[in-house]
Amino acid sequence: MGRCSRRGLIASVSVGGVRSGRRPPGLRSRGADVATTDAQIERVRELVAAIPAGRVSTYGDIAAAAGLSTPRTVGWIMRTDAADLPWHRVLRADGSPAPHLAHKQLAKLALEGCPIRGDRVDLSAARHRFPD
Repeated sequence: MGRCSRRGLIASVSVGGVRSGRRPPGLRSRGADVATTDAQIERVRELVAAIPAGRVSTYGDIAAAAGLSTPRTVGWIMRTDAADLPWHRVLRADGSPAPHLAHKQLAKLALEGCPIRGDRVDLSAARHRFPD
C-alpha cells in the first residue's frame, strides 16, 4: 500500500512481489495494483480474432475463456492492443456497445448481418460460444 506525504501518495505498491517500475519481462502494468502477462494479452487477442463475422462475444465471455479474473482486463487489452482485431464484435454483457462507439460499432455489426434490436445486439441469436 502507498504512504502519504505532503506531495500526495507515494507509490510503493507490490504486484505479485514486483515493485512498480521494476516489472520482469512479459509483465505489463494496468495501474498500481494489476499486471497482465504477454501470454494473457495474446490469449485475449486470439479469442477476439476467432469471433466470426455476424457473431459477437462479451467482455465477460472472453475473460472466462482466457482465464482472467475480470472482464475489465479484456477492456483494457482491447483499448490498448486491438486496432488490428474485429473489436466491434466485443460488447457489454447486455449486448450494448461502448457509448462512445455505439453508432460505428452497430453499423459494422449490421453490415455483417448481426441481429440488432434497438441500441443493442440480440445476444441470444448472435453470441459466439468459445470451445471449452
